[in-house]
Amino acid sequence: MLLLIDHLDSFSYNLVQSFQELGAFVHLVRSPFFNLQECLDLKPDHLVIGPGPGSPKDYPYLTSLIAAFCDKIPILGVCLGHQGIAEIFGAEIIRATKPIHGKTSLITHHDKGVFKNLPPKFASVRYNSLVVNPDRFPACLEPTAFSETGEIMGFKHRDYLVEGVQFHPESIQSENGAALFQNFLNYSV
Repeated sequence: MLLLIDHLDSFSYNLVQSFQELGAFVHLVRSPFFNLQECLDLKPDHLVIGPGPGSPKDYPYLTSLIAAFCDKIPILGVCLGHQGIAEIFGAEIIRATKPIHGKTSLITHHDKGVFKNLPPKFASVRYNSLVVNPDRFPACLEPTAFSETGEIMGFKHRDYLVEGVQFHPESIQSENGAALFQNFLNYSV
């Protein structure tokens, strides 16, 4: 079962549908009703931390959620989830030089993690005003994807099956979303 944390974002249901189309059983927990013990009791085999408004600091439970699962099951952060994971492991989240909302960016990557066997460049939709600061990026995380302007669009943890993507693979305008999500579902601990 895949546990998806919904930060009351309209893209959360696109994520649900994307993973269901790949055969995953998805259990959605809406952030206002988050309870760590209930999440643990579900015994998920994958965790997706979804997008949402604001910054990771607006969701203080992310620290306990990631700490509880990072060494047990694969975790994928999307947009806000990407920022939250990065911040918890020591990255700094800053305002983007140019916020991008509803536009595509060309994503390039290193063919690692969820990007394995994807085309070396592909278009994906972005909705973000915040980004991970590449100058304050922790050694435990490895950047794996970038925008055409050099912003970090993906990373993976060096010791855990924990990854983040800043863009929205679940958007109908994004390329290779299903393949990226299948790579994530193929992970097991």
